[in-house]
Amino acid sequence: MESFSLILAIVVVTALAFDFTNGFHDTANAMATTISTGAMKPKVAVAMSAVLNLVGAFLSVEVANTISKGLVDEAGIRPEVIFAALVGAILWNLLTWLVGLPSSSSHALMGGLIGATIASAGVGAVHGDVLVTKVLIPAIAAPLVAGIAAMLATRLTYSLGRKADGKASAKGYRAGQIASAGLVSLAHGTNDAQKTMGIITLALVAGGAVAPDSDPPMWVILSAGIAIALGTYLGGWRIIRTMGKGLTDLQPQQGFAAQTSAATVILASSHLGFSLSTTHSVSGAVMGAGLGRKGGVVRWSTATRMFVAWGLTLPAAALVGALAEYVTGFGAWGTAVVAVFLVASSAAIWKLSRREIVDHTNVNDTDDAEPAGVVTTAMAAVTPPPAGTPAQEPVPSFPAQATAERTASTTTTV
Repeated sequence: MESFSLILAIVVVTALAFDFTNGFHDTANAMATTISTGAMKPKVAVAMSAVLNLVGAFLSVEVANTISKGLVDEAGIRPEVIFAALVGAILWNLLTWLVGLPSSSSHALMGGLIGATIASAGVGAVHGDVLVTKVLIPAIAAPLVAGIAAMLATRLTYSLGRKADGKASAKGYRAGQIASAGLVSLAHGTNDAQKTMGIITLALVAGGAVAPDSDPPMWVILSAGIAIALGTYLGGWRIIRTMGKGLTDLQPQQGFAAQTSAATVILASSHLGFSLSTTHSVSGAVMGAGLGRKGGVVRWSTATRMFVAWGLTLPAAALVGALAEYVTGFGAWGTAVVAVFLVASSAAIWKLSRREIVDHTNVNDTDDAEPAGVVTTAMAAVTPPPAGTPAQEPVPSFPAQATAERTASTTTTV
């Protein structure tokens, strides 16, 4: 290591802070359905996810080696640009966590990087074709594909298990949920932890601390893995509640279908080289599983707020990143102002979150009783009923008539 300036140290610490928020923000992707269906206890679930995130961080460095390549022109990138990008990503992560909305940490990071790069080097430094094909199209396709796959898998699951013993099948599906959730956690560590490794390595190259084209140093791999694992262990309970209970009410069969469908989509997309959001994939799968069960309700008001957050992630993080880069352009005092603003804003958001505490003791509590809408009702009408559900006798429409009939029947018997 040739040099390690103050701005470089600030960038590294900020990148690890982003990695930490990424951990607790995205825990819901792997564990929300497992927790909501009772397959695992909340604290055990997030602990398992944290360990697998840490393991995933050591599996390879391919994602870290390619982070940010192609999206922006790396020539002329300064450590201050990366710092500004991280500020935009962190603040968006914290804001969406505060209101319990699942959003993409990866897209927040990309948005911050795009905004900071534009402010530093102009619009021409952003490769628009890569943005469309590698970011925007997968962002739309991932939840649709995962949702359709989960809906079909849920229908198939209930159809095949119609005659199966209810308790035995539920136990089997819970075991399947644990396995699929572990796979999602491992994939999340392999991808998201490495994005932070790539950002730190890019900053080290920009600051002259390591040679160009270097692999992430071991201390970068270790620190990024630990940061995302610690964030995962803290849980991000607000988003877990939204994903597990706020969108729909899941049974073990649905949870297994959702997790398996999401994991399949994520792994297939990674194999094809698409940069997609695990949040988008899992959210789409959860909604699809909700529509796949007869009587299942998707709470579309919550889903709409989530869609709005997805649409705002890139531009909002880009705007904050651009503003932060503009201020850091004034020199050391500008960077100090941005750093103080980041710390103060983070503290303010944390204080607001204390007004209504959500943790492992109440993560499955929800007061949302939104009735089924037109879409949910239509989908439920053509969906097979869950296995073992007893037939419901028709209830008389007129209570007075029903009472009279029961009274007459009683009198005749006597």
